[in-house]
Amino acid sequence: MMIRRPTLIALAATLCLSGQLRADEVTDQMEAAKKAYESGELRTAVETLNFAVAKIQEQMTATLLKLLPEPLDGWLGDEPQSQSGGMAAMITGTTLSRRYAREDGAEVTLSLMADSPLMPMLTMAMSMPFVMQSNQDMKTYSFKGHRGMLEHAANSEDYEITLMVGNRLVIQGKGSRLADSQPIEAYFEQLDMDAIQAALTK
Repeated sequence: MMIRRPTLIALAATLCLSGQLRADEVTDQMEAAKKAYESGELRTAVETLNFAVAKIQEQMTATLLKLLPEPLDGWLGDEPQSQSGGMAAMITGTTLSRRYAREDGAEVTLSLMADSPLMPMLTMAMSMPFVMQSNQDMKTYSFKGHRGMLEHAANSEDYEITLMVGNRLVIQGKGSRLADSQPIEAYFEQLDMDAIQAALTK
């Protein structure tokens, strides 16, 4: 496949403008890619640029994972996870999650999902109440003006709350061994909804 010079120049320009880059891992690779390209080693140039892009994506993902709150008092938290294979998946969907646990066995998992396939389902459920009414364990739910749904079966210690934030972001909290949904809502309170929406949907 022929790689045109403007394409590589555009890639390099994009990389240069992408946040704070560590020279030893990113800019050195960009320089190596430039030399490979000028020498006619096009495959090497592409592979080296891909390495630099992957490193930038790692840095972007690390920044986004900080949007997930720290454990509340009495809780422990796992390391935040990106389930999207890096920020290249911003185009098709991004999922960030973190699991929290309490000594009594209670657990809460928060998930932030940009461009989630759940969004059309939620939109339909909100606009067609009979869809939700057909499930006795599900009801409409609102948190700080954001619409969603809460699912909880009678005599169950499991709770699941799903919120629509804007038109591209879904925030979900799943809890087990809970007396009520309050722990999930307590973690929702720690989320900066505006910052999350800006970071995940631009």
